[in-house]
Amino acid sequence: MTLVGILSDTHGQLAEAAYASLAECDHIIHAGDICGPHVLRELETLAPVTAVLGNNDFDEYGTHVGRFARPVIDGVRFLVAHYPRDVAIGVHGCAGLAPGDPIPHVRVHGHTHVPHLTVGPDARPSNLLMCPGAVFRPRGGFPRCLAKLEVSEGRILGARIEGLAGGVLMELPK
Repeated sequence: MTLVGILSDTHGQLAEAAYASLAECDHIIHAGDICGPHVLRELETLAPVTAVLGNNDFDEYGTHVGRFARPVIDGVRFLVAHYPRDVAIGVHGCAGLAPGDPIPHVRVHGHTHVPHLTVGPDARPSNLLMCPGAVFRPRGGFPRCLAKLEVSEGRILGARIEGLAGGVLMELPK
């Protein structure tokens, strides 16, 4: 099993609680608004990091951080972008996928600062559509938070949103 930590909207401030919570992760995904290369450097001390640019980011991270990321982690295909519209898959395709690209199992976005885990018809054609919430300045009455996914051999075993102060805010049944 591989544990994937997912965060977004750090805005240049990686909270100690977020760093500590991600210490157990095997891979980390940052869904944009990083706002400083030092954030990625800190995360890279914990695990390999996949990151995308947000609306407050500039091309200061090198060529490995762009508008989209499509990592495959333990057989699970991800599509990551900052904006929700960039991971939307409709009849006209998807901004983050080229024709013929495989459908991702998990679509991740940031930007809204509001966490959600969406499955079933509302997540189709993927298995899971999610936003990890925000590490900095959360909205919608939610606390600062991040997400964790358990994946193995091409399957999603579990997903949850955790508050940085502790506690599980949302969880998919296993």
